[in-house]
Amino acid sequence: MQKKFNSFKEFYPFYLAEHANPICRLLHFIGSLSIVMLLVFVLLSGRWPYLIAMPLIGYGFAWLGHYAFEKNQPATFRYPFYSLIGDWVMFKDILLGKVKIKDKSI
Repeated sequence: MQKKFNSFKEFYPFYLAEHANPICRLLHFIGSLSIVMLLVFVLLSGRWPYLIAMPLIGYGFAWLGHYAFEKNQPATFRYPFYSLIGDWVMFKDILLGKVKIKDKSI
């Protein structure tokens, strides 16, 4: 049964728990960073067709992390909007040191 979240604030701890594996978190980070780098490249070069690669890159790294290392189904299928926000909040939190790629508890 799918849990109903009333806010992103409620959802985010669940999202982090679904990304407990350090390799999964690292792959999410790499995917998000690659999207940022691709976006900068496209904006500087004007090669707009490359934008089509953005979902392939982002979801490719993320789904590899879930299926190969986390061994769970990505939350994207159950909570698409919150999951998209969660990807970028986790990316920011990793950059700021609020979320570690490898927690001491892992």
